[in-house]
Amino acid sequence: MSTTLTFSFTQRPLVPFAHDYAHGDSEPWHQHDCAQLLHSLSGVVRVDTAAGCWVVPPGRGVWLPAGTRHAIRITGNVAARTLFIDPMARADLPASCQIVQISPLLRELIVASLNLPESYAPGSRDERVYELILDEIRTMPILPFNLPEPQSELLRQLCDRIRHVPGENWSSIQAAAQVNMSERTLNRHFQQQTGLRFAEWVRRARLMEALLRLAQGQPVLRVALDLGYGSHSAFTAMFRRVMGISPSDYFKDD
Repeated sequence: MSTTLTFSFTQRPLVPFAHDYAHGDSEPWHQHDCAQLLHSLSGVVRVDTAAGCWVVPPGRGVWLPAGTRHAIRITGNVAARTLFIDPMARADLPASCQIVQISPLLRELIVASLNLPESYAPGSRDERVYELILDEIRTMPILPFNLPEPQSELLRQLCDRIRHVPGENWSSIQAAAQVNMSERTLNRHFQQQTGLRFAEWVRRARLMEALLRLAQGQPVLRVALDLGYGSHSAFTAMFRRVMGISPSDYFKDD
C-alpha cells in the first residue's frame, strides 16, 4: 500500500525541498497529489514505478507527474533538490515519467527557490523566479535513462533474468529461444510493449547497472567486464557516446 503526500499551493505554484541521502537509503512506495522534479547533485537515484525503472545520474533529474506511485533507492551519497509542483501551474507540464537534463540555469533557479518566501507580491522578483522555473521545466530535454517494463508476464520474467545477470551474452536469438518465440516476434513484442527493440533494452539495462556500480566506486574495468564488454575501451566508448563524458571523469567529483 502506498502513502499519498499532499502539499499546499495556495500561496505559490511550487514547494522546494532539499534533502541529503546516505548510500543505501530508500523510500517505500508512495505518491504525491502534485508533480515532482527530483534533481540529484551527486550520487545516483533509482526510481521504480509501475511503468518501469528510472535511473537518475548526478546532475540530472526525474520528472514524476501527479499521482505517480513510486519507490526510491539511493546509491552513493545523494544531495537531492526537489520541487513539488502544482499540477495546475501550467497546462503543458510533462504528462509522463521522464529522466531529464537539468540546465545550468534551472539548477541555479532550484537552489535559489529554497530561500524564497512562501508568499510574494505580484510582479516581484520572487514571482518571476517561480515563473521562470516553470518555463524552464517545460523545455527540459528528455534523456534515455529509463527501462520500460513490458506488459506480458513472459517478457517480464525475461527482463528479470537480464537484470540479474546483465553481463551474459543476451543476443535476441538466444533470448527468443528462451521464451519460445522467433527473433522477429520477440523484437516486435518488445517494440510494442516498451518502445524499444530488444537489443536497445539490453544496452539500457547495462548502462543503468553501470551507473549504479560506478556510483558505488567500483573500478571502470571491473564494471566493463562484469557487464559483458570485452575491454575498458569498448565500455568507455559506449559510455562517452551516451553520457558525453568518460566514466572515470563522470564520477570523479561525485
